[in-house]
Amino acid sequence: MSHIETFYEVMRRQGITRRSFMKYCSLTAAALGLSPAYVPQIANAMENKPRTPVLWLHGLECTCCSESFIRSAHPLVKDVVLSMLSLDYDDTLMAAAGHQAEAALEDTIQKYKGEYILAVEGNPPLNEDGMFCIIGGKPFVDQLKHAAKHAKAIIAWGSCASWGCVQAARPNPTQATPIHKVITDKPIIKVPGCPPIAEVMTGVITYMLTFGKLPELDRQGRPKMFYGQRIHDKCYRRPHFDAGQFVEEWDDEFARKGYCLYKVGCKGPTTYNACSTVRWNEGTSFPIQAGHGCIGCSEDGFWDKGSFYNRLTDIHQFGIEKNADEIGTAVAGGVGAAIAAHAAVSAIKRLSSKNDSEDTSA
Repeated sequence: MSHIETFYEVMRRQGITRRSFMKYCSLTAAALGLSPAYVPQIANAMENKPRTPVLWLHGLECTCCSESFIRSAHPLVKDVVLSMLSLDYDDTLMAAAGHQAEAALEDTIQKYKGEYILAVEGNPPLNEDGMFCIIGGKPFVDQLKHAAKHAKAIIAWGSCASWGCVQAARPNPTQATPIHKVITDKPIIKVPGCPPIAEVMTGVITYMLTFGKLPELDRQGRPKMFYGQRIHDKCYRRPHFDAGQFVEEWDDEFARKGYCLYKVGCKGPTTYNACSTVRWNEGTSFPIQAGHGCIGCSEDGFWDKGSFYNRLTDIHQFGIEKNADEIGTAVAGGVGAAIAAHAAVSAIKRLSSKNDSEDTSA
């Protein structure tokens, strides 16, 4: 493989000190949720491993994944693109166009067979021989298959590449198809979301470049480090859900009190993502914090599951066989029963004490 500078070589060439480099490794470990014990391992990888060539393709999509990616703060996207990896082709970000861009794509495929990562944003339409998405005069599905043939691994950015998203929503006239149904002989990492969180995207890349392997994936092919828990599990409104305190209508008194948004359509109980922990805009907020329920955009087929404001039905998450309609009544009834039980016990104790007193006096 042709020589490509290591991440450390690039940083030193840019005047970055060794101390600053080690601080960067510490921040990288923290961003990936790793202990400080991994810092030397991260530093060693960045010092010795050449930057990995990356080809970033675009099919049917709205470019929201790229828009999210360039807003990453930990690490900064400029460090990822200019130093950590060798982004050899991305028709949205690259300066070259036309024949020059296609030549860059082909050059990387031929020089780094089996060494480059293929990142795919969007999906290929298969109807009419793929003619609904043309790149460089050819159907995108052909470009995808050609680039995937010698790729080391594939990253499916966003719900379009992972599941099909809105392009594949019924009746799907173009036969838009997720990547894993077209490429079946390569490891694929799905990073769903519409779009994914910026730091989730850069975190996945950073892990792969640092450790030279895929992150641990769940049964659907998503990185467990970011998709291992439901948004519901870490939501700050969760206590209201457990207490049966729900927003009934938009801007009612319960909405102003910050109650749970489940009854107005929040899909947090069935959506796996890091929104409630990593959050958006450098950890500032996420939709639920802004007052809007989760629409479940990182889950398969979310466009075909009805209105974003239709509530989920029969969700049993309270440790008992009750749903959200019943839990409020159950909580209130439980409190009333507890009060009644307490009163009954108190009455029995008083009666018992009275009887004891009468027996003693006799």
